Amino acid sequence: MSVRENGRTMNSANGNQHRGFSMSSDDDMIDITTTGTVTERSIHYDDPGTSHFAADGDEIPGIGQYEDFHTIDWQRDIARDRMRHRYIVKRRQNSLFDLVKGAHDAWSGWVCVLLVGLTTGVVAGVIDIGASWMSDLKYGICPSRFWFNREQCCWSSNETTSFETGNCSDWLTWSEVLGQSRTGAGAYIISYLMYIAWALLFASLAASLVRMFAPYACGSGIPEIKTILSGFIIRGYLGKWTLIIKSVGIMLSVSAGLSLGKEGPMVHIACCIGNILSYLFPKYGRNEAKKREILSAAAAAGVSVAFGAPIGGVLFSLEEVSYYFPLKTLWRSFFCALVAAFVLHSINPFGNEHSVLFFVEYNNPWIFFELVPFVGLGIIGGVIAAIFIRANLYWCKYRKTSKLGQYPVTEVLIVTAVTAVLAYPNPYTRMSTSELIYLLFRKCGVTNTDDLCDYNRNFTDVKSAVDLASAGPKVYRAMWLLVLALIFKLLATVFTFGIKVPCGLFIPSLCLGAIVGRIVGIGMEQLAFNYPHIWVFSGECSTMKDCITPGLYAMVGAAAVLGGVTRMTVSLVVVMFELTGGVRYIVPLMAAAMASKWVGDALGSHGVYDAHINLNGYPFLDSKEEFAHTSLAADVMQPKRNETLSVLTQDSMTVEDVETLMKETEHNGFPVVVSRESQYLVGFVLRRDLNLALAQARRAVEGLRPSSLVLFTSNSPQQPPQPGTPAPLLLKNILDMAPITITDQTPMETVVDMFRKLGLRQTLVTHNGRLLGVITKKDVLRYVKQLDNEDPNSVLFN
Repeated sequence: MSVRENGRTMNSANGNQHRGFSMSSDDDMIDITTTGTVTERSIHYDDPGTSHFAADGDEIPGIGQYEDFHTIDWQRDIARDRMRHRYIVKRRQNSLFDLVKGAHDAWSGWVCVLLVGLTTGVVAGVIDIGASWMSDLKYGICPSRFWFNREQCCWSSNETTSFETGNCSDWLTWSEVLGQSRTGAGAYIISYLMYIAWALLFASLAASLVRMFAPYACGSGIPEIKTILSGFIIRGYLGKWTLIIKSVGIMLSVSAGLSLGKEGPMVHIACCIGNILSYLFPKYGRNEAKKREILSAAAAAGVSVAFGAPIGGVLFSLEEVSYYFPLKTLWRSFFCALVAAFVLHSINPFGNEHSVLFFVEYNNPWIFFELVPFVGLGIIGGVIAAIFIRANLYWCKYRKTSKLGQYPVTEVLIVTAVTAVLAYPNPYTRMSTSELIYLLFRKCGVTNTDDLCDYNRNFTDVKSAVDLASAGPKVYRAMWLLVLALIFKLLATVFTFGIKVPCGLFIPSLCLGAIVGRIVGIGMEQLAFNYPHIWVFSGECSTMKDCITPGLYAMVGAAAVLGGVTRMTVSLVVVMFELTGGVRYIVPLMAAAMASKWVGDALGSHGVYDAHINLNGYPFLDSKEEFAHTSLAADVMQPKRNETLSVLTQDSMTVEDVETLMKETEHNGFPVVVSRESQYLVGFVLRRDLNLALAQARRAVEGLRPSSLVLFTSNSPQQPPQPGTPAPLLLKNILDMAPITITDQTPMETVVDMFRKLGLRQTLVTHNGRLLGVITKKDVLRYVKQLDNEDPNSVLFN
């Protein structure tokens, strides 16, 4: 078939055709479509008997994109980007404009992550300031400067009284605002009622905003982010409305006093920013595989601003959420996290010189024997995490299958009301969770007035070291209150995680572990005080110096529970020492994190995020799990042997035949074979692309009839068309001529590795070159679940 381009004649069969582009042999013209498949531009066909609807450079709108709740084809998208890049490099010598265009393409990734880091830092600063201000509204207001929170209000006064005592005259409690005194029964009742009223107001606003404007803004977001980064499409989950409502909603949820944190949702918020800004750069906005490089960097920035831990953020993105993490993505994630942390530090939302959330300063080294209680804390943390995950999953399943799920706002209000009523009487549950964690991490000194620091010490010199001393009665009272707080926080978090408001799990997990750790730490401290001559303590504690630091135990316990809940290890340790500044305590943190993970894995196979991925039926193939079964590809492929496979033929089907096949099947793609008799493979066509191509052909091609032949070849039929015969329709430009194929004897262990490492959407199974069947990602997931004695139908999406 000859074609004429710009007045010159050429043979299209001699053009250099490659997956992703076509070039003319005369002037090396290249045209890249949105699919990365072959197309012609400005081509006029001499043969009147052939219809090609994509002539004159018309691209089919939507080709190459993906349907909602479908899996992307990593290999196709990466190949498209490589072809696009080669074309740009080749054109750089032509003109100054092409040179600038090539330079822009080269640094667009760095510019994109720079913008993501800047925006994420600003948004995080606004969220931190807003959440702090609204949280303090439950207790009172600063009349002189109503936009100040309690801490800032007391800073602005000349009084030396700490704001923690509540005696700052510039800060008025609600009982004082209403004309009552600061203390007394009447003041307590008024404060109690105002606490509940503000909590219900904030929670109702958060739930209503989520329900009306952005249903995807609820929850943590990390399970869905992990699934999206593995190649799954969830339209709107990273959109602008989700970003706005999640940012506002997390401030309201934290301010309501619910047992949740804003740190997990910050990853979702950062990924929303990354998704939106990627559309400024077509290299990333139009290519789903490339976009996930930006999203991985954004996830690192989210953890960086959540905890002030840029290195931990990069490791979190690598270990926990990212599926495809090449070296250049590591560098860009590091840069993005750095920029985000710098911006947040410049905003200084915490009002101190530290960018970390819970800065502590321990001067004493840990002693070797303390590894035993540290590992014990890891074991306890793993047990608490397993109890939480099982209870939360049970409640979430009940919510999905009962009428409770039909009334999300009502559930939020009930949980908020119960939480507020039970939290206020206990001072350790009344304060915000972040304040409680800082209190538990903190080392008791001369100026501390909390009950946890009520030791029988005789300070003669405020500059002297703090000695070991017996605990006073307030310490034991505080420990009982902490036990009650532990039980309350555990139960409250079980019912809170999963309700229809933005809610994170990092801070509640840290709080649970910090409570356990502080209690164990006080116990070890009193043991060292009462029995200093035991061989365990005879070296370091025999001089009655401060050899045991209960705050360190709280830090280790916090890492243990968080590690058990999320199954993080390396990134967890780095986040913890960045979070607290306790670099010298890496070994205790490592020991607790490892013990927690082992116990958690023994009591339950998944962390909370993977468990929620399975609960929602997302097609997530975990790269950390091993496939140890001795099955073959023929055991998994669809259809089974002796069953009919739905295929397209390259040159013998009509438009009516193709449309009938798509109506009778629900497959997401169809193999193209030479003929039904031979079953030799030619390529693969996606259902979406085929639908769009036929729809475009009906609009653009005159004389298209149901009896028109559909050709997936470059050549016209050898016989010239008879008069009155409709012209054939050429659809080779949507054909993937290099699909991934395996033989029917390939071990499934190899197939699963291919799906994980190559990011496959499907693979075709052949035998001696003849097509036998197809294995999709969904087929692999269902087969794995079946072998693990789980319900294979729980995998809901494609």
